[in-house]
Amino acid sequence: MEIFIRFLNLLIAALVTGSVFGIWVSFNPLSLSSSSYVEQHQSLVKAFNLLLPLLGGIVILSSLGLAYINKGNKSVMALFLITAGFFILTGLITRFGNQPINALVMTWKSTNPPSDWTEWRDKWWLYHKLRFLTSIVGLCLLIWVNLQHLVIGKNA
Repeated sequence: MEIFIRFLNLLIAALVTGSVFGIWVSFNPLSLSSSSYVEQHQSLVKAFNLLLPLLGGIVILSSLGLAYINKGNKSVMALFLITAGFFILTGLITRFGNQPINALVMTWKSTNPPSDWTEWRDKWWLYHKLRFLTSIVGLCLLIWVNLQHLVIGKNA
């Protein structure tokens, strides 16, 4: 059962982090016109606003579950707890940084965004870069702990 949870944990963490990375690479909003920004941002919100938090929650719960399963090995348990912490931080940045701005942008018309739209864009982008950083650190920790498991053995 542990191997299935590890697989699920790593797969979903990779999907979450990959999605955040894809947005970072393909949606740099600093070069977009106001209408393009609003249209693309609204499209991203429709696609990811529910899915990514749900997947992030699964990563957090499975990381905590793996920490519990490995409570006899303090270093492995600690890595899973730290991983959960990084994905919790990613979720908090999303919930209290990005999502309020997402809700605001969803009310805008692409033909007539507010005059301060660039300030909101820049804040959202900063939060996005921060959540990319926290999610990539979490994914790296998961890869590390799973490689230890494979290379060194179950009690690594």
